[in-house]
Amino acid sequence: MTAGWRAARLPRDTTVDYGNDLIFGSFITPVNTALQEVIALAQASGADPVEFRLEHLDDERARAVITTAAVRFGWSSSPLPGGRGRGFAFARYKNLAAYCAVAMEVEVARDTGRTRVLRAVAAVDAGQAVNPDGLINQIEGGIIQSISWTLYERVTFDDTRITSIDWSTYPILRFNAVPDSVAVHVLDRPGQPFLGSGEAAQGPAAAALANALASTTGQRFRDLPLTRERVKAAVPV
Repeated sequence: MTAGWRAARLPRDTTVDYGNDLIFGSFITPVNTALQEVIALAQASGADPVEFRLEHLDDERARAVITTAAVRFGWSSSPLPGGRGRGFAFARYKNLAAYCAVAMEVEVARDTGRTRVLRAVAAVDAGQAVNPDGLINQIEGGIIQSISWTLYERVTFDDTRITSIDWSTYPILRFNAVPDSVAVHVLDRPGQPFLGSGEAAQGPAAAALANALASTTGQRFRDLPLTRERVKAAVPV
C-alpha cells in the first residue's frame, strides 16, 4: 500500500526506547539526538548512513522498512547542489510497536537560516494493516507534526509565567512551509499481530530532518527547535 501527497554498549538491533513520557522536551529531543548519533557514527566510519544502519540490524522487518524507505526515496549519500541535503532515520516505536523509517530532502537559505523540508518519504510496518488508509494518515500527520516541533515550537517563560501565549509567540508550521510531497509506504503483514503506530513517525522524522540539515550545512544541531536564528548563527553565509 502506497500513498503520495550502533552506538557503543547498545545491544544489536537496539533502536530507541521512547518511554512513556510524551512531554515534548523529554520525548523528541533525546530521540532526535540518539538517532542523529547513528548517522554521526556512520560518517565517522566513512559509511553510507543507510548501509551502516543495515549492517547493524538483524531484524528482517526493520531492514525491510529501511530498505523500502531508501528505495522509494531514491536514497543517495552524494552531495546535493543549491543548499539542499538529504537525511535518513529509523526507529521502532517504543522498541516494541511499529517500525518506521523516514527520508527527507531539505533546503537551507544560509542568509536567513530558514530550513524547509521539500519532500519526505516514509515506510511503516505496523503488523497486519487493518485500515491502511488510516495508518497512512497517521504517519503523514506525524511527519508534519514533527517538522513543526523540530523547526518552530518552543515554550518560553520568564520568572513568573509562560510568555508563549499566542501564535506569534508560539509559532507552528504554516501551509507555506509544508513539504511539497509526503509519501507513506505500508508494509502490510497479514496474520501478524497489530503494532501500535500512534507516534511512530515523530522520532525518525525529527532525526531525518536534523540529519538532512547537517548534510546541507556541515553542522550538527542537537538542541531543538532548529530555528532560523540558530541555523544562521551556526552556518557562515
